[in-house]
Amino acid sequence: MQTNKIDIINIGLIFLSAILAVILPFELFLFAYGVLGPLHYLTEISWLHDKNYFATNKNDIWLLVIISLILAIFTFKSQLGLGALEVDFTFNNAIIFIAFGSSLFFALVKNKFIKVVGVILVVLLSFISDRMILFFSVFLPTLIHVFLFTSIFMLYGALKSKSKMGYLSVLLHIAIPLLFIILFSGKNFLPATAYAQNAYKEFQMLNQVIINMLNTSHAGDGDAVNLVFQSSVGISVMRFIAFAYTYHYLNWFSKTKVIGWYDIPKSRALFIVVLWIVSVALYAIDYSLGFKWLFLLSFMHVLLEFPLNFHSFVGIFKSLKLKTATT
Repeated sequence: MQTNKIDIINIGLIFLSAILAVILPFELFLFAYGVLGPLHYLTEISWLHDKNYFATNKNDIWLLVIISLILAIFTFKSQLGLGALEVDFTFNNAIIFIAFGSSLFFALVKNKFIKVVGVILVVLLSFISDRMILFFSVFLPTLIHVFLFTSIFMLYGALKSKSKMGYLSVLLHIAIPLLFIILFSGKNFLPATAYAQNAYKEFQMLNQVIINMLNTSHAGDGDAVNLVFQSSVGISVMRFIAFAYTYHYLNWFSKTKVIGWYDIPKSRALFIVVLWIVSVALYAIDYSLGFKWLFLLSFMHVLLEFPLNFHSFVGIFKSLKLKTATT
């Protein structure tokens, strides 16, 4: 009964996120990322910690933490006085590949020798991972994480609870943003404010990559800022991004009682609240500096979640296999 109620709430949140994304795509994303985001990252990392990060050995996770720090340092190396302005996407791609591939062994393999051999194999394979540079360096830590993996978690939950409303919420999560994009197609939105345009410059690379993929006839032509903030395809892309991130955060908070991430020591809860307030204040005062801090938190929570992702894939496969066997 409680699961059914939560599924209904989530359906409502899907529509709410989609409507707000249609009207205020840029402002909605900035609010969700700057306010809801850090609270989600902090509470999920806390929850993952109590679950041993869904790894067979809790110490395995240190590799993912170190990679998160390396990613943050190398992404902002010019601002830190450590190198040129350009971001080395080949390097970033390789270490994200290592984190993702290693997590498969962290999640599912108990034998230490096999685990070490597996990680070494992943490291060796990372040298050819540049063939999937967009997947690992651009989409995996962003839209795949907040949209595709959210759908997977929802499906896994629906399969476990056998909730029809759960299945419906998964379908709507995929269909509603696409339907809204088709229906409104860059129209009926409030233009981004000057603050939003300045703040979103920290994020717009993702938009430009998608626009180039969808709008090849205009890719590289004209003003890139105009394509992101004013073109029809640019607004549609932003609506999808805003929806994906906003609902990703809201879905986490809507399932508080089911997941139980709030059941933590008071000292840790106080630490999370204080750090969340500091994060929001930092983002509000200086969005460039705040973005760098949230970038670290965001990437860390994405990478630390990789073992859970693999457990979800296995769980869905087992549930579908069992469902097939009983029909």
